Amino acid sequence: MKRKFKQFTEKLIEGLLLISGSLTSITVLLIVIFLFKEGLGLFTTSPMENKNVIVVNKLNPVEHLTAGQIKKIFDQEITNWKDLGGKNDTILLFTINDLSNYFSEEEIGENFEYLPEKLNSIVDSIPNLLAVYTDKYLVKELKGKIVKVDKNNIPDFILGREWFPTAEPAVQLGVLPLILGTLLVSIFAILFALPIGIATSIYMAEVANERVRKILKPIIELLAGIPSVVYGFFGLIVIVPLIHDTFNLPVGETALAGSIVLAIMALPTIITVSEDAIRNTPRSMKEASLALGANRWQTIHRVVLPYSMSGITAAAILGIGRAIGETMAVLMVTGNAAVMPHSLLQPVRTIPATIAAELGEAPQGGVHYQALFALGCILFILTLLINIWVEYVSSKQKFKK
Repeated sequence: MKRKFKQFTEKLIEGLLLISGSLTSITVLLIVIFLFKEGLGLFTTSPMENKNVIVVNKLNPVEHLTAGQIKKIFDQEITNWKDLGGKNDTILLFTINDLSNYFSEEEIGENFEYLPEKLNSIVDSIPNLLAVYTDKYLVKELKGKIVKVDKNNIPDFILGREWFPTAEPAVQLGVLPLILGTLLVSIFAILFALPIGIATSIYMAEVANERVRKILKPIIELLAGIPSVVYGFFGLIVIVPLIHDTFNLPVGETALAGSIVLAIMALPTIITVSEDAIRNTPRSMKEASLALGANRWQTIHRVVLPYSMSGITAAAILGIGRAIGETMAVLMVTGNAAVMPHSLLQPVRTIPATIAAELGEAPQGGVHYQALFALGCILFILTLLINIWVEYVSSKQKFKK
């Protein structure tokens, strides 16, 4: 009876573990599918926000425009139709705000009931006009023509240099500054953290006595549990003013501040993983080195570090993964300027900080909303590549052992 009850209990536990694992896997898969579904939807939509349309005179030969061209038109960088493949004529911009220059309130109607007809007539009467208004004011018998606006595409999204997701009438979705800002902050954070982390792990594994190690290890591991907002607050109060005064900058919120804060946050991961890799060096190899006449530091340099290099590399990669995905601390100290980074001493913006700062303000289902999910896809791919690299390095370490 007891044996049957034990078998039943084991089967029940196995079933519960199977269900738990299956639900977890399905949940993760559904999250990834939802992320890419929302993100890839960006490339099937127009960059025109609020259902705006561009209407021109029917004799105008221009058939389509890009979001970049529309921005240049509104910024007065393009002022002639010939630059867009049309006639040699000045572009006359018209929006709803310009109605009072052409019509009186009586002509428009108290409730704007005559507005569609008036818009239709003004487009028909002015050959060089470029009118922008919402599609609800379009009439069935349109005397002008609607200019097609090219849909968002992946090359422009990845390589574009301007991030203005709320621009009117066409949004500008270039994420190259965000990608480079993320990589700049993350890479320099690892360059700052790696030497300190490796030196600390060598000390704890090979130099410090057991008593000191038992004190240091819990303290270092405790650093990993500190909320990121606390690190961000520390960076904002201490590191940012220090950088501002040291380099005599207009503002201290720079990529350098973000790198230093992330380096501090990545240290616990790097130290812990590196120390475990160093301590796993076989005792026989170290004793053999010492028996041949090498001193302690020669043994560390020529035996311990080469043997544990795979583990140290894995620590560095895990630190990069922590840095790339960090949000709050970076949001507080980097200045959040979506510009092309040229040095560590200028404000930048990272992908996680952009998502955290803007998602709450993006209308659900809109272009801005989809663009932020597309940023999430990029971040997911970067993190996935890092994880694959970690698995590859770890497998090499296991094979070596």
